[in-house]
Amino acid sequence: MVVLRGICGTVRRTGLPQGFSDGKGVEDMEKKTPLYETHVKYGGKIVPFAGYLLPVQYKGGVIAEHMAVRTGCGLFDVSHMGEILCTGPDAAENLNRLLTNDFIGMYDGQARYSPMCNERGGIEDDLIVYKLEEDRYFIVVNACNKDKDFAWMKDHARGNAEFQDISGQVGQLALQGPLAKKILLEATDGGRLPTAYYSASVGCTVGGVPCMISRTGYTGEDGYELYMEADRAAELWEILMEAGKEDGLVPCGLGARDTLRLEAAMPLYGHEMDEGVTPLEAGLSAFVKMEKEDFIGKEALLAAGAPGRRRVGLKVTGRGIIREECPLFDGETQVGVTTSGTHAPYLKYPVAMALVDREHGTEGQLLTALVRGRKIEAQVVPLPFYKRKK
Repeated sequence: MVVLRGICGTVRRTGLPQGFSDGKGVEDMEKKTPLYETHVKYGGKIVPFAGYLLPVQYKGGVIAEHMAVRTGCGLFDVSHMGEILCTGPDAAENLNRLLTNDFIGMYDGQARYSPMCNERGGIEDDLIVYKLEEDRYFIVVNACNKDKDFAWMKDHARGNAEFQDISGQVGQLALQGPLAKKILLEATDGGRLPTAYYSASVGCTVGGVPCMISRTGYTGEDGYELYMEADRAAELWEILMEAGKEDGLVPCGLGARDTLRLEAAMPLYGHEMDEGVTPLEAGLSAFVKMEKEDFIGKEALLAAGAPGRRRVGLKVTGRGIIREECPLFDGETQVGVTTSGTHAPYLKYPVAMALVDREHGTEGQLLTALVRGRKIEAQVVPLPFYKRKK
């Protein structure tokens, strides 16, 4: 039996958002998370995403789920994400070379976000690293990049450090919204909840299920992400749903996850960033520590100098919704392209993000998007579009 020591305690074993399929005829080609039957039970509309069959929404719909997270609480299955362990005396040094952020001197339970660049300075992926204990780190990567990331890490490992893909052993749930703490306290029967943002408590138990609880999320709201043995994920889902019954906790799918992250202006791999976009262009300079001695991509970033384009926010002032990959114009000159776009349910107006030439992305500037041959006007606005009140 596999033991996930230091994570769960010592225990034994996104109507469809743009880019989604309707899921017909793919049941035998896609993987299922440990919660697949649970999603069917709760009435989830199942679609293929990142190689998995996942709910894009439940019976209430995307907008209802979105608003529940903004005003109450929602529960997401994110077990499709990848998890990698990095262990050994040289683990921290390997992470510091692989990633743009700094991972020296972290305390046990601390988490840090970072891009991971290629030699050209483009983003291979963005991920979160947790320090479990000395010489032991837990890395959460995007589902669509799991295999690529694992191979990249192994190929670039140096010294006494080992990378291990444990994705199949781990389930992950996200409890997000203003009532997340209240609901989680109802169910938690062992261990303290993490207090600092981007920190985690290991060795917790929730309703008898051992897990690690981190104060992180991808919605723009306060909340938690919980990691447990994969075969306990469905059990923990039901425990949390029961604990949140009186507070109106609702199950949420990929659709709301996407509208929430976009409203909060959180970048998504394959949209705001990819192997051809640098973290400086994507607005992630806070997570690029150029003062470090070295990291993969640093030389290319230095050689490139100031980035020629940047990620900006757009508030649609014309009629219509701007989606991804729409050309952006200043007059007759194309100055960029949109990377994501939707109607923001909480804000009640359409928004988009874009990569634009630096001299054309000034706040207040009016640009025009070409959407299926029709021009739609939008204004450059500060990011994020939505920020929760603390």
